[in-house]
This record gives sequence, C-alpha cells and structure tokens, in this order.
Amino acid sequence: MWKSFCRWLLYKRLGWTLEMTEEHPNKFIICLAPHTSNWDFVLGQLYSGAEGLKSNFLMKKEWFFWPLGPIFRKLGGIPVFRSKKMSMTDSLAEAARQAEHFMLCITPEGTRSLNPEWKKGFYYIAQKAEIPILLYGVDYEKRLISCTKTIIPNGDIDTQMRDIKLYFKDFKGKNPDKFTIGEV
Repeated sequence: MWKSFCRWLLYKRLGWTLEMTEEHPNKFIICLAPHTSNWDFVLGQLYSGAEGLKSNFLMKKEWFFWPLGPIFRKLGGIPVFRSKKMSMTDSLAEAARQAEHFMLCITPEGTRSLNPEWKKGFYYIAQKAEIPILLYGVDYEKRLISCTKTIIPNGDIDTQMRDIKLYFKDFKGKNPDKFTIGEV
C-alpha cells in the first residue's frame, strides 16, 4: 500500500521520472547531489518508498530534537556530531562490513548552501568497506532522478572525486544558485 501510494504521488501526481541503469548490490553508498533544499529529503523519502528501498542517511544532530528525532531515526537517520573528534567513517565502514545489507545516502556538499569543497567521507566509507558508490542525481528542472554511474573506490581520490563532480555538473537542484561542483 505504501509503495503504491509513493509511486502514485512521485511519478504520477508530481511528474517525476526515473532513469536507472545501475544495479543495487547488497551493500553500497548513495552519493546524492545536488542538495539545495529541505525538499530533497521529502523527495528522497518518496523515492525510497516508491522503489521499496530502506536507506540510512546522515543528518546534522541539531535535527534530532523531540519530536523529530525519533521520526528521523525510524526513517534511517544517523545524527552527525560535527564538533566531536570521532571517526564516523571508520564506524560506518565497519557497520557496512558486518551487515548483510547496507545502504547509506550521503550528500557530498554536506550542506544545502553553496559549497565548492565537497566532503569526502562517503568515499572513505566506501573504500574502507570495499563497497561501490552509486551516483544519484536529482534534477528539479527536468523532474528527473537519475542513477547511471557507479564508482568503485580505487584510492585515487582526486581523480575519482573529479569524475563524481563532473557527473553532477548538469543537474539542477531545487535552488540551482546553491549548487556548485567547484573547480575540477
């Protein structure tokens, strides 16, 4: 019932389309961009529901207050404590290694604001856990959710981050002026 409702709302009522060429393995990281609005979260939840996916996601700890905290955790939210000196990449990579199924969605910009310096944690998690990164682009102008490229981390982070950024260069976020791939 929920899947049918989400499919109807996302694809029929809201007019979004899906371009998917990549297989979903048992374990992977979703690198999602552009991230320019809180509406991206709603869109992601509708997509997950429509496609029957259960993904975890990272979100700054400030969003985990009552009553939203328990809701976000139930939806798969993992709070990020930016001020603490801890290796979240190590703990998430270890969780991925030990899990039978692991899907984690990360927005590389790390913010909804303009940020040319993308975070690389998603890459390090995938590399340490030896799992692929699926690139998911969201284009509000075309109403398109696209996943047509997979990256297998090989340690050449500069080259692969350049490839990742170039993949997203033509996608238009909800607020296009808040998205940049920076210098590549």
